[in-house]
Amino acid sequence: MDVSREPSLCIAVIGATGELARGKIFPALFALYYSGFLPENVAIFGYSRKNITDEDLRSIIASTLTCRVDHQQDCGDKIEAFLNRTHYINGGYDNKHGVSLLKAKMEQIEGRSKTNRIFYLSVPQEALLDVASCLASSAQTQKGWNRIIIEKPFGFDALSSQRLTQYLLSKFEEKQLYRIDHLLGRNLIENLTVLRFANLVFEPLWSRTYIDNVQVILSEDLAVHPGRYFGGYGIIRDIVHSHVLQTIALLAMEPPVSLDGEDIRNEKVKVLRSIRQLEPKDVILGQYKSSCRDKVDKCLDGPTPTYFAAALYIDNARWDGVPFLVKTGLGLIKHQMEIRIQFRHVPGNVYRECIGHNIGRATNELILRDDPDEAILVRVNNKVPGLGLKLDSSELNLLYKDKYNIEVPDSYEHLLLDVIDGDNHLFMRSDELAAAWNILTPILNEIDKDNVSVELYELGGRGPVGAYYLWAKHAVRWVED
Repeated sequence: MDVSREPSLCIAVIGATGELARGKIFPALFALYYSGFLPENVAIFGYSRKNITDEDLRSIIASTLTCRVDHQQDCGDKIEAFLNRTHYINGGYDNKHGVSLLKAKMEQIEGRSKTNRIFYLSVPQEALLDVASCLASSAQTQKGWNRIIIEKPFGFDALSSQRLTQYLLSKFEEKQLYRIDHLLGRNLIENLTVLRFANLVFEPLWSRTYIDNVQVILSEDLAVHPGRYFGGYGIIRDIVHSHVLQTIALLAMEPPVSLDGEDIRNEKVKVLRSIRQLEPKDVILGQYKSSCRDKVDKCLDGPTPTYFAAALYIDNARWDGVPFLVKTGLGLIKHQMEIRIQFRHVPGNVYRECIGHNIGRATNELILRDDPDEAILVRVNNKVPGLGLKLDSSELNLLYKDKYNIEVPDSYEHLLLDVIDGDNHLFMRSDELAAAWNILTPILNEIDKDNVSVELYELGGRGPVGAYYLWAKHAVRWVED
């Protein structure tokens, strides 16, 4: 391929010296560059308020780059080539002037070639509007497309999110905006639609007729410190609003017309609009205890939840009456990310007496696990070998590390490549954003009024006891392992 004839691509990371840029964004860009997913003539720009040079930024980036994408070859030359394509702009405290410097530098690098630009806004919420305004008025190219990546949280509540959305849409078109949530870049999320729509065996069973309940579980262990992680936003605004509801939407949506991003988004928003508003009786909130004298950690802002369990219902023909049970929290006993789809019992099961007293253990399940050890598991009932008739519940498993001898890319690599390709199906559209807030607003209002109790739980434990009662209330067996 004659790369000189390819359109150049400029990627600007706004907030280039921050932790997210250093730890995730630049390493993901290098991994894409090393693997050949970025054009050779790509230019990377770092923009922040710090008074440093190109070489200083390159040193910062170099300290985070590894050769994990290829263990057999020395990638030192690729690292050097990547760093040589990286430039720094000191924006100072006047973004209008700083963005004009960024634009001038971009134009200098691009020359007269056709140009596409990506702006990654890795900035605090309070700086977002000013930076976005300056980019919209001064930094967009007229010789190609412009795409804007925005980090969560996407507002603090329905009203602030609506105002943010209105402002962004006054400056950019909807198709330019990519609201990124790194948890949606996991392989598990892509597998949801592949399993459903590329396998005849699952789609006919994918409804209230055969599915008893769906469980979405995302728990973090002690390696993630809740206080530092949330910054006052709490687990509902940070994880449930985006990752959890998007996962449910992808799992429950109708077959899209095509794999085009807008067709998939159209189906997702239908699901989100059909989800019943949350009521306090169907929600359990928790907050981890500090390590001494059972006091809430001072780093958390009042009753900020670090644990959320809830029963959601989708009021449509396919899912009417099926509980979607969510459990997500920090500071728990283990790191776990999985989706469990439990099927109904076999009606008139002639083998009931052979199963034993605990009929729940004979439930067929489809388990999609991302952590620990990515796998697809199907739980079925089978005869135990030997004389007599005794049944056992066993797992048919596809363990990815045994089947595929490849390293799974980081979620940021996946999502950045989607932005470059213009694939927006894993990024929230404005109407999806509004629909998600509509589901959560009632419970957030109750929390703000102190009408919902927050149960304390031990660090390194299993979370609030109330979550077990919630599962039992909806007649669902909670499977710990």
